[in-house]
Formats: sequence, C-alpha cells, structure tokens
Amino acid sequence: MARSLLRLLLRRAALPAAALALSTTRGGAQQRPAASESRTTGPDSSTRPTLVVFITVDQLRPDYFTRFGPQLSGGLGRLARGGAAFARAYQDHAITETAPGHASTLSGRFPRGTGIVTNAAGVGDLQAPLINSRGPGASPFRFRGSTLIDWMRTRDPRTRALSVSRKDRGAILPLGRAKQSVFWYDPDYAAPGGSGGSPGGFTTSRYYADTLPTWVARFDARAAAARFTGDSWQPLLPASAYPEPDSVPVEHNGTDFVFPHLLPNDPKQRAAELTQVPAMDSLTLALALEGLRTLDLGAGPQPDLLAISLSTTDAVGHRYGPDSRELHDQVLRLDRYLGAFLDSLYAFRDSSRVVIALTADHGVAPYPGVRSADPNQGARFLDPAKLAAPTLAALAKRGVAGDAFRFNDGVLQVDRAALARGGVNADSLVRAFAATMRATPGVMRAETLAEVARRDTTRDDVARRWLHMIPADVDVALVVTPRPYWPWGNGTYATHGIPQEHDAHVPLILYGPPFRAGRYARMARVVDMGPTLAAVLGVPPTERLDGRVLREAMRQR
Repeated sequence: MARSLLRLLLRRAALPAAALALSTTRGGAQQRPAASESRTTGPDSSTRPTLVVFITVDQLRPDYFTRFGPQLSGGLGRLARGGAAFARAYQDHAITETAPGHASTLSGRFPRGTGIVTNAAGVGDLQAPLINSRGPGASPFRFRGSTLIDWMRTRDPRTRALSVSRKDRGAILPLGRAKQSVFWYDPDYAAPGGSGGSPGGFTTSRYYADTLPTWVARFDARAAAARFTGDSWQPLLPASAYPEPDSVPVEHNGTDFVFPHLLPNDPKQRAAELTQVPAMDSLTLALALEGLRTLDLGAGPQPDLLAISLSTTDAVGHRYGPDSRELHDQVLRLDRYLGAFLDSLYAFRDSSRVVIALTADHGVAPYPGVRSADPNQGARFLDPAKLAAPTLAALAKRGVAGDAFRFNDGVLQVDRAALARGGVNADSLVRAFAATMRATPGVMRAETLAEVARRDTTRDDVARRWLHMIPADVDVALVVTPRPYWPWGNGTYATHGIPQEHDAHVPLILYGPPFRAGRYARMARVVDMGPTLAAVLGVPPTERLDGRVLREAMRQR
C-alpha cells in the first residue's frame, strides 16, 4: 500500500491541474481516517515515539485555518482538529525570513543564538558545491550550536534523520550542522551522463556526501518523466468555492494573474516553474515517503526524525498575495497532499509511536494597496535601497566606499574605520540617518539596540523580537521597524520580514498520543517546539535553550 500511495503522489505531482484529494470528492467530502489511527489509545499509547515528523510550511499564516477551515478535509484539517493547537504562537524574532525561521524550529533558540540572522547570510557556501549541479553551494557552516537531532543522537547514536525541502535552507537548517540525509530541489540538477532526460531534481551538497544516494537518483529519474506531463495549474474546486477575485492586476507583477496558469514547454523553464506551483509540495512529500521507507526510519527501537519543509505556499504567497484565489487553492491542495501523506505514513508506521509537529517559518503581509481582510489601507512598500541612497551618495563624495554603510532588512551596519578615514563621524551619521528614518512615512521607529534594551520587552513585542534577533558579536548601529503592513521591498511581490504581527504570527500544532488535543490560549513560540519534542522523547538538550516545554499540551505520564 505504501508503494502504491507513493506512485499516486508522484503521478499527482506531475498533474497540477488535477483534483488531488485522496479519499475526497471534488466537493471536499470528509477524508476517511487511516485504520491504524484507531490505535492511538490503549496500553501502548504512553510509550515513547519512534518517529518524529516535523513539518514546516513556508509562509503559512494561522488565519488560513479559519478562512478555509470548512474546506480543509485532508491533512491540515486533521492536524488542526485532532492536535494541540496554540492560537498565539510566534516566530518571536524581528527579521521574519525563511532562514532565521527554519533555524529556530528545532534548535530551541532564537537567531541571536543560532547565528542565522537573514536569508542572505543563511546557507550559501562556495566550499560545499552541489552534486550534479552548477547551482550555488550550500551548508550550515554559519549555524551555531545544536538541534533536536544532536540531542537525540547523544542519547542514542543509532538515531537518524532525513530532511527534505524545495529550498536548501528549508532542508538544511532544521538539522543544524548535523551530517544526516538532507536533500532539496534544484532546477539546475542534471543526472550524470544525461540520464533521466529532463533537468531539475533533488540533490544535496558535498557537505553531506560525495555522491547522491541511489534511492534519490532513482526518485529523480521517475519524477522527471512524470512532472512534465501536466500543462497547467487549474483550481481544485469550482469557481463558486473561492470568494477571492481572480482579476487583481498587481498580482505576479502584472502578468499571468488569472487562472489557468500554463506551464512552459521548455524543459529547463518548466523545471524552474515547478518551484512556483502546488505540485512541488506533492513531490517533496513523495520524496519524504520514499526516504522514510528506504532508510526504514521510525522502525525503532531508537527514535528517528523526519523533517519536511513545504515551500509552495511561500512561492504562491509572494506571487499572488495572501488574499488571492491562487493562495486559497494552494492551501486546499496542500491540505489534500498532507492527507495523502498521513494515510501513507500510518499505513506502514504504527500511529501510536509517531508524533507530528507543524509550524511555519513566518507569515506574510498583504499587497499594499490591495483590498485585504487585514487593515492595510494606506500602506506602501519601503525600499531599503532608496532609503539609503542619499546617504551613500554623500559618502561617495567623500571617497567612502558603499560597503561602509549597509542598510537592509531594517538593520544598519557601519564600518567605523572606513568612515573615519573619510572624515565622517560614525555616531553623527547614525543619528542623522535615524532622524531621517523616523520622519519617513511608514517607519514606526528607528533606534539603537541599547535603546531597544531599555524598553519593556514583556509588553513591547517589537523590542523583544529585536533583542532575540541579533547575536552579541554582530555589530549593529541601528534597527528600523516599519509600521504594520508596510513591508520592505520594491513593490514587485507580496512579502514578509518585519517584526509585526502579520509576519511573526504562525501556527503551532502538536499531534499524536503524547499531546492533549484542543486549542491553547497561552502564548507559545516556535523555539518551544524543540524542547517540547525532546521532553516527549525523554532526551535532554545538550545546551541552554530559549524555549520552554509546552507541558500544558502534554498528557500526564
């Protein structure tokens, strides 16, 4: 049965226009629970898990569960209704991007501890080239400290982990520096000797291995042929099921913003476009199932870890925004994909020995100027390059190089020695730039970290998130915080990255026998998930953490 479900997922991954629900109807009928789920109570329900499945959905906002709830008949709905769900859960740091968010998922620590502060300073590594690809190298060499898999292996060296994603940072950072099985999709991947016939596939870097495992190469070869049979992305349900208009020209930078979305005929272009459509999530889950079976994860007696990062919600959210019909359809498809994945998982792993955790790396703001359920009236994009341009021009006249004044992601860093050589007082420059920022429409505040530290961080969410963000050895001259719904960017796509509610608020769900199903009102943070899963496994962390154990959601042993 597991093999047949895997083949079904592969077929569906190739057909983004099809209705992808397993055991569902086009109208969204309830999915039949897997038979093995009935074994989640009884004498064995208190035994420690042999498999942790950690799912990060890139850019999944928690309000999607409310907005689309009646239509979620698959995995998202099952986890939300049957798990311990925290309504006030946050990525409690300031730069709400993919790399910092993923680094916090299983480390139990904020970016100030992991050292992963931005996407740009995430996993790129020229010394770790990809296998069978000319794409940029990647590794966790910037990551500091340990994660759940390290604690698990310290307790039992037989423990293994598999991490898969469309994105390199989504696959790498949940495991930290651990050299386990880590794979991500690369449109430039090409099988040796031209086998497989089409570009694109899952690969890894030489940080992890010198060659691609046979099972991954075979998966790529099968998927390469399958994914090129679909021609378009069509809505899963009838148009009447989507209240969102399908005619908003600002979406996708004014191009291809109406269903259906046709896929390119050129194989190389189609391999790249696959990262932007729902089928990518189906393919990622299929790889996770194949790896689980091949590596025999979760068979015991030791606990194993399967980390899955699903990236298409982020791609669709950026292109079309959180209020689009495309985003709505993507979440419905993700729900069906996860339902098929859970059915397959429970078909060959006892659900009484499996725990599942789900969260997101960040949220997203609506397109400024587009009518939204969010109060974004009057909001506009703030372009860091334009804001810094006058200062850079003045410095250039003094012969000061541009890298002496770096402003991005709301963070200003200066090279004091370079400024001094140009006759510029760094403190005066920073004060002047801070005053300019405070006078800029859409900027809420600009302050030094010393000024941030003097605020009441129990009540001031923004201040607390900035203090959680910056490592002690990173010299930051100023941090700038936009007002809610004023994102950093140049206006070409919806985005995230600021310390406001819409970007920091994420779902947090714990599912399985150790947890008490229900909604919890107490605030939780994503950094609480690592220590909570460690407590369930009976595994002590090997270092001091920022997160706490969410004991209110745990059953008494």
